[in-house]
Amino acid sequence: MAQHNELGKKGEELACSELIRKGYQILDRNWRFGRDEIDIIARIGNDLVIVEVKARNSDFFGDPAEFVSRGKQKTLIRAANAYVLERDLDVEVRFDVIGLVINKAGIKLEHIEAAFHPTW
Repeated sequence: MAQHNELGKKGEELACSELIRKGYQILDRNWRFGRDEIDIIARIGNDLVIVEVKARNSDFFGDPAEFVSRGKQKTLIRAANAYVLERDLDVEVRFDVIGLVINKAGIKLEHIEAAFHPTW
């Protein structure tokens, strides 16, 4: 497995642990809709939380959470819509980003709730 894939997998594991610690219920991981993928789908209260995880080994080029492009936001929104329709859910949907820097110095995790909002 490529090093960046291992970093991403470790980042998702750490993100799930943090969400569980905060009281979230993890519903799905790496859920796919066609070519689109949602890293983590969680629930807290009546909110369905779509979580994009960005893990890097350095923040030299910026905070990992800043790398969720407008295009990626659109694919997450499309996939979230499919998830809600497929399961016939009546929930509020929120889009969070968890950014991690994982390196020899340690782990820095930032959870940004409601990181972006869908524009319909």
